[in-house]
Amino acid sequence: MTKNILVLPGDGIGTEIMAEAVKVLDFLNDKYSLGLNLEEALLGGAAIDATGKALPDNTFELAKKADAILLGAVGGPKWDKLPPADRPEKGGLLRLRSELQLFGNLRPAILYPQLAGASSLKPEVVSGLDILIVRELTGGIYFGEPRGIRELENGERQGYNTYVYSESEIRRIAKVAFEAAMKRGKRLCSVDKANVLEVTMLWREVVQSMAADYPEVELSHMYVDNAAMQLVRAPKQFDVMVTGNMFGDILSDAAAMLTGSIGMLPSASLDINNRGMYEPCHGSAPDIAGQDKANPLATIMSVAMMLRYSLGLEQPANDIDAAVSSVLDQGIRTGDIYSEGCKLVGTAGMGDAVIAALRAQ
Repeated sequence: MTKNILVLPGDGIGTEIMAEAVKVLDFLNDKYSLGLNLEEALLGGAAIDATGKALPDNTFELAKKADAILLGAVGGPKWDKLPPADRPEKGGLLRLRSELQLFGNLRPAILYPQLAGASSLKPEVVSGLDILIVRELTGGIYFGEPRGIRELENGERQGYNTYVYSESEIRRIAKVAFEAAMKRGKRLCSVDKANVLEVTMLWREVVQSMAADYPEVELSHMYVDNAAMQLVRAPKQFDVMVTGNMFGDILSDAAAMLTGSIGMLPSASLDINNRGMYEPCHGSAPDIAGQDKANPLATIMSVAMMLRYSLGLEQPANDIDAAVSSVLDQGIRTGDIYSEGCKLVGTAGMGDAVIAALRAQ
């Protein structure tokens, strides 16, 4: 049966890293006769320039029909002067996540042993690191209403946002996290700020109430400020972490540096049926766009997550994981993970190296 994959390169380095990810996907499609049909569309700043909308109607229609979506990155200073609702991030990416109800964001932070020296922390602190951050993606302060900038009676401007979660939203993402923990080390840490914020008091109460349904999972709770400190102090204490949209955004980027580079972090954003959008955790990096410097491995590993979670294709997903490890074994590096004695390559060179490793399997 044909599976439709919507490819959204986006902006900045998005087009470069996506080219390498598609190269890998095409190779595996041919090798295993997967029957994948790839179609490309515009999203973000590129879509604004072409159509005036960050999420064009055509892109949205294709997204609703796709079996999975592969995204590069969106945004850049070129569009920062637009009203917030019209910018690539909110008008394009966040709207697409919300409209498709992609509420469950899975962000693995895995340190490949070959990159222990690339982390900003001591190798003994991060060696063997394997954390899964489960982030709620369609609620919280990023989507809460009311929001805006208003003028007070004294003429001063005031910005305001609303941090809100319903019990059903909390229960939905907690279920994803508990079930993920059951498949891993059976340890789940729920991150909140329940000593200050009522919304996270409810978060903690709901997550705690679900623990009885998963007696094999060891549940703990941690305030977000302490969690940030512990990620740097002793990251291997964590197995699965679950948290809200804003806290998850911050903590997953902090975890990225434990792995050596944010260019090594893939992600999956899933709906209740595991249909999802897959993207690297990094941004569009306009400062290096078009220079063949970006690391495409996070996007390539996002392809592996797509094959595994939305399409149920475990073997080709395993092939990608093995190929990435093989490339790192060979000392092939982009600039963000480079160290003395390694072979420095660009974006296309890294994609070629992954293809070569796949051919050698």
